[in-house]
Amino acid sequence: MAKGTVVQKILKNHIVQGKSKTGSPVSIKIDQTLTQDATGTMAYLELEAIGVERVKTELSVSYVDHNMMQNGPENRNDHLYLQTVAQAKGIHFSRPGNGICHQVHLERFGVPGKTLLGSDSHTTTNGGIGMLAIGAGGLDVALAMAGKPFRVNYPQIVGVNLKGKLPPWISAKDVILKMLQILTTKGNVGKIVEYYGEGLDSLSVPERATITNMGAELGVTTSIFPSDGITKKFLKAQGRESQWTRLVKSKNAEYDQNIEIDLSSLVPLAACPSSPDNIKEIRELAGTPADQVIIGSCTNGSYTDLMLVAAMLKGRIVNENVSLSIAPGSRQVLEMLGRNGALADMVASGARILESGCGPCIGQGMSPADGTVTLRTFNRNFAGRTGTRNDQAYLVSPAVAAATAITGKITDPATLGIAPPEVRPPRHFLVNDDMIIPPSSGTVEIIRKPTIGNPPENSDLPENIDGVVVIKTGDKITTDHIMPAGIYLKYRSNIPEYSKCVFECFNEKGKIPFNQRALEIKNSGRHAVIVAGESYGQGSSREHAAICPMFLGVKAVIAKSIERIHMANLVNFGIVPLFFTDGSDYEKFTEGDSINIREIRKNLRPGGTLTAELLKSDGATSEVKLSNKLSDEDVKVILAGGSLNTVE
Repeated sequence: MAKGTVVQKILKNHIVQGKSKTGSPVSIKIDQTLTQDATGTMAYLELEAIGVERVKTELSVSYVDHNMMQNGPENRNDHLYLQTVAQAKGIHFSRPGNGICHQVHLERFGVPGKTLLGSDSHTTTNGGIGMLAIGAGGLDVALAMAGKPFRVNYPQIVGVNLKGKLPPWISAKDVILKMLQILTTKGNVGKIVEYYGEGLDSLSVPERATITNMGAELGVTTSIFPSDGITKKFLKAQGRESQWTRLVKSKNAEYDQNIEIDLSSLVPLAACPSSPDNIKEIRELAGTPADQVIIGSCTNGSYTDLMLVAAMLKGRIVNENVSLSIAPGSRQVLEMLGRNGALADMVASGARILESGCGPCIGQGMSPADGTVTLRTFNRNFAGRTGTRNDQAYLVSPAVAAATAITGKITDPATLGIAPPEVRPPRHFLVNDDMIIPPSSGTVEIIRKPTIGNPPENSDLPENIDGVVVIKTGDKITTDHIMPAGIYLKYRSNIPEYSKCVFECFNEKGKIPFNQRALEIKNSGRHAVIVAGESYGQGSSREHAAICPMFLGVKAVIAKSIERIHMANLVNFGIVPLFFTDGSDYEKFTEGDSINIREIRKNLRPGGTLTAELLKSDGATSEVKLSNKLSDEDVKVILAGGSLNTVE
């Protein structure tokens, strides 16, 4: 087990139950929480269902950054609910336009050494400031706001020794893309990545946050940097120096796994379609025509990122065949760019300035044309996430993105023949918290418009699962595959409506849609079962990927492997996550097969095995052994039909 690490030091101060043994379940105290509007509405409805009058955390913040477009009343209805429930429950509310939750929290609220639980997988961003920042489903965040500890397995700690210094034109984005090349997006459940070494000295907090942000794509619990002198400088520039605490690893620290990266040897990289770990060097891709470039998001929307882009664009015009859009990560960044002239330089170049929000990163606008290449400085390029089917999305650094916008083809910025702009973090950021509404001390009426629903109820786990395989998926199925974002996100408060979209990407012409097949099984008195391959539930923390299948009658997911957040969400809503003990058994299953798990209530035990009977359409039968990775508490929750049924 790792010793003397930053992660260990934080966990030691926050574990309230369990042993510090790798893989063992522990419960940790949560100091801060954050939500965003795409997940927050359900989280606060769940908080109300729990019956909490005021949150029990040191700080909780509700952000509006995802569903900014108001085509129809649904999004604004949610914003009104979020604002009033925040004021009523003791939560700070960051208004639409104030910026993306991860960046604003880093700028204005993150505290080294504290724990942060957020209803968004990229909550890990705040690991860049020395927080133990973990993404989770909305119900877990609601429970944390209610004062309940967060359950997680004690992690394996991966130590990454950063050596050397980044060369010109190489950025933090290239560091995390290199990590994805090494570790890939699967097989890292239960791990936390901790960065250390001499290379830290050249990485600012926003650069560190880029690395921890996209660390979510590794599938690890979180990533973290120490809190050192550079952290102190950042907090001082934000007017928050008093919140700084020195937190570094011990000299004799040991890690469960060790990786070394020589920053000076890195080259410009890209994540190619359609996975963040499909890594190639820019020189391999150079010359590929690009139709669209988008710069910004919570990964690369910082002040220094966009100052670099502005300097590269100054005095130049975006290539006539390229659409360039820029989305600053926060209002602070946007206002500073506006005041120092950098925004004017970008506008003069032909760039289209988007509001400070998630926007195109989650498929909310700016979809690319059919059959064209889009370069984005975002964190995910899952197929169809842009809003265009069969898209070709590449993830790159701001420098590569800007160079490509200028030339019209994928370009290594070193080949532009210009000197790398020198951009330094400001000594003082422009601090203006007027767009953050503090909680009220008085009585507040919570506004609920007609589109605001309630968390769906679930019944106890049945004595037997009389199952039908409603769908069989392949490997690396993301929560975007399960519950699409984009134009569908406005239905997140209306579970019956949003449930119509489950596995929408797999609906084929002439075939009954998934939601109808699942409901037919449910209405017949049987149970829908999902069968999946490796790394099921990658990506977003959106708990709707469990809530909506539960609403449709899904009782179990059987997979080769399931990602951490999604597995926790399945448990929270009473769906049994099971695993093939023999991976080859996956091949035996076909959509429409019957699978029966007798006496599952009696036989479901932590870490135990179950025997399932598989009945094929031709009448052939066979037995399949299934295992689980559940704790005692997980089993209790599943038997009760979900966490909301167990809260006291």
